[in-house]
Amino acid sequence: MIKERKWYYLMPLAGVIFGIWFVRIASYDVVYSDYIRLVNSYLPGVWDPSKFFVPDVLTRVPATYLGRIINTTFFHYSLTFDQVMGVLGMGVSSAVLMAYCIQKKIGPVWAVIMMMVSFSLNKWEMMVNGSGWIHFWAFAGFYYHYMVLDRVLTGTAKPHDGVKLCFLPWLLILCVAGQYCAVYTAVLLLIYGGKLIRDRVCEKKWKKEYIVYTVHLLIPFGLYLLSNSYGGGGGGGSSLIAQLLDTPGYFVRFMLKSLASAVVGVDYAQSHFSTNLPYNVIGLLVAAAYLLALWLQYRYRIYEKAVLPLIFIISGAANHFLIMLARWSFLKEDYGMSSRYAIQFQLGVLGILMTFAYAWNVYSRKERVRRAVGRLAMLACTCMFLAGAVNDTHEELGIAPFRRILCQNRAQIALDFENRTDDELRENFEYDTSNPDAGRAVRNALTILKDNGWNVFHNAQTGGQE
Repeated sequence: MIKERKWYYLMPLAGVIFGIWFVRIASYDVVYSDYIRLVNSYLPGVWDPSKFFVPDVLTRVPATYLGRIINTTFFHYSLTFDQVMGVLGMGVSSAVLMAYCIQKKIGPVWAVIMMMVSFSLNKWEMMVNGSGWIHFWAFAGFYYHYMVLDRVLTGTAKPHDGVKLCFLPWLLILCVAGQYCAVYTAVLLLIYGGKLIRDRVCEKKWKKEYIVYTVHLLIPFGLYLLSNSYGGGGGGGSSLIAQLLDTPGYFVRFMLKSLASAVVGVDYAQSHFSTNLPYNVIGLLVAAAYLLALWLQYRYRIYEKAVLPLIFIISGAANHFLIMLARWSFLKEDYGMSSRYAIQFQLGVLGILMTFAYAWNVYSRKERVRRAVGRLAMLACTCMFLAGAVNDTHEELGIAPFRRILCQNRAQIALDFENRTDDELRENFEYDTSNPDAGRAVRNALTILKDNGWNVFHNAQTGGQE
């Protein structure tokens, strides 16, 4: 049966091809937005040790240094390189998910639905921008760690799985994960702590291996926190408690809109919703899907056969709360709907769908009414997520040509940047638009690229990206 499902891997491959085609039709090889900061901070001296050996290096994600070295050396600092790396990271995540579906004998219909959600274009911003390519690889690592942990917890461990559980946190937290390691660490601590307590209560002993896993998680996370403490940070504004007491409804609306983003993108919502009612209804439906999945996990003890779906559900929910805690101070209710957070929220949706896949056939013959109601509820939630993925993808495919034209116009401005004003550069390159001095930062970044013949200036010389 497992051999018969090897075709599952064709779906991530098709998704990667689709993703590369999308970034091709939706973008043009010219720096903008976060790339301005990256160019000014790290180029041209990508080999300069002083730019790497800094106290807060772990918050800057060390793997990106290697990416910039490869990009500047072989690809003339091309956004296309970063975009493709991001799409490949999506492909690896999905391949891990398909490996899990094969291992657990999850049916093809559910596998196809999960792939459609995984490659939905609700993540268009991270795909097109390219500067966050490493985040896709971080989640690929998280997926793999959770799959290995699932095998260990369910008694189906493979050789060296225990070693992997010790090694992976060092690799992911110190090299790849960046700020995403917070939820990753918290979820693993919850799982390890729960396992230790359960074994102590049920078997009257401590499982030393889980203590070892915890140590190998806390040490790299402690190093990350130490590095992060050297990075400085913002501040100011009212405190969370004061704001919560003053405008409690704001936080409720923020969370509901954040949950709603798992189904509808912010651009579509802003153009079609004239009141908060649709946001609230969709947000409540997504919350209900989370609760239904958690109830099914508890009622039918699905977590004893497959832990990964529950881990995904907890991770997705935790990310919603983390984004609210991190971004509430902007006082924008729809801030949590940004496309950049879709990859984090997607964990919860996939966990819900996997739970449904397990629960679909768990009802006994005596549970006819419960089976009918349960399946109807699961079907409704699944259709909601699937419709959202299809709609987001359809909308972004329609917008893609216009995004490319915008980038092509930006390329023409870049080639003529010496004759443009700072205000023009700041606005057209979407960099820190509220800062009057941002135009000079854009000018400096373009000067670095021109002096080295990189990015749009290399394309202009060779006739690329016509």
